[in-house]
Amino acid sequence: MNGAAAPERSPSASPPPPAQAQAQAPPSPSPTQPLEWRFSQVFGERSAGEEVQDVDIISAIEFNESGHHLATGDRGGRVVLFERTDVKDHACRKDAEKADYSISRHPEFRYKTEFQSHEPEFDYLKSLEIEEKINQIKWCQAANGALFLLSTNDKTIKFWKVQEKKVKKVSEMNLDRSTAPANGSPGGVGYLSPSLSNGNALKPGGLPLLRLPVVVTNQETSLAASCRRVYAHAHDYHINSISNNSDGETFISADDLRINLWNLEISNQSFNIIDVKPTNMEDLTEVITSAEFHPTHCNTLAYSSSKGSIRLVDLRQSALCDTHSQIFEQHEAPGSRSFFTEIIASISDIKFSMDGRHILSRDYMTLKLWDVKMNSGPVATFQVHEYLRPKLCDLYENDSIFDKFECCQSGDGLRVATGSYRRQLQNPTRATRSLSTLTRAVRRGGESTGIDVNGNSYDLSTKLLHLA
Repeated sequence: MNGAAAPERSPSASPPPPAQAQAQAPPSPSPTQPLEWRFSQVFGERSAGEEVQDVDIISAIEFNESGHHLATGDRGGRVVLFERTDVKDHACRKDAEKADYSISRHPEFRYKTEFQSHEPEFDYLKSLEIEEKINQIKWCQAANGALFLLSTNDKTIKFWKVQEKKVKKVSEMNLDRSTAPANGSPGGVGYLSPSLSNGNALKPGGLPLLRLPVVVTNQETSLAASCRRVYAHAHDYHINSISNNSDGETFISADDLRINLWNLEISNQSFNIIDVKPTNMEDLTEVITSAEFHPTHCNTLAYSSSKGSIRLVDLRQSALCDTHSQIFEQHEAPGSRSFFTEIIASISDIKFSMDGRHILSRDYMTLKLWDVKMNSGPVATFQVHEYLRPKLCDLYENDSIFDKFECCQSGDGLRVATGSYRRQLQNPTRATRSLSTLTRAVRRGGESTGIDVNGNSYDLSTKLLHLA
């Protein structure tokens, strides 16, 4: 199940958090009216009782840097783009969010275009089916009025260009089509009939009366998506992360054991910069779960592991970054270790703050905020699933303990958000930051309900995994 959500807005709140992609909020008469959430697994209108197809369920969602465009990917390999319609004159997402605070309507997005990004494939060497499901989408720098983005499934990354093109039409044709040869005739396509439309015959040795067709570009435009590069055959394991570099020229892709560095212009070569694969796979103790470039320092990236640690890497140190410059981890209290300790400590997602000073991480139980200059421990910890701690055995039996929740933050850096189960809103606050455990949920599979420690029912089949 997949989705994205935003907490409701209050008059004294900071600029709004990351926006909801799967709910359409109607214009409100005042800034104090909260958003109206509607349950939805997919985009588009659905008739009552219509069953949602698995290929239509959203699996990735991402805003561009300005916040004016939104991209979503689904399990069917499609990418759908939306464009913001109520703000046109703000240069960045941070300014747009500040503008939201003063206007009397919520952000509105309209459908822009869609295209088929990935198709099902089959790896004959490994006898492995490769799903078309979109794992991640990342926006690249726009240029010359065109939008660029990266999309990836489990094995292949593609670089897309989306651009508006003016429609060209032929406005005049002075040849008589009734006398022109049909396709397949000796003249073939493009053969000019010796007879003009006015009935006059062409004189031998010259074409004084022949006029070429006039092609006119009108005001109509159409959006065209073209695949510019395909980055393939570089990962033995499933790709879990892609991240653009601030230099605008390179990006990284990460799987369970390796992180590769690519140049956007070169699709047949990548550089392996991090490799945690041991010589003997029986010695494997942790895997890479997420990776992201620093937003402003092109030489710095961070990656998280299944042991709950975050490593900061400086690409200037060596070609193979097998040593880290900093490591962020929180050690468990003595005597608290159990069978589930490593499972719930595994980090499912990390995000740099907009200024690069903090790292936001999400594990199964908590959302943590780290200061990159202080690796002794997180500066803030938000309890998300503490009420589920007595039920870890049940969660392990039905595999819910392996759910991977994403996290994100608003453009101004004042608010953070992450997904959870159920449909309630929690707003624990710390200083100027607040956490919203969003409850915008979608449904998948059979029912799996239970009772929490407070006697409240919870539904493990409704969960929010993807946010932007």
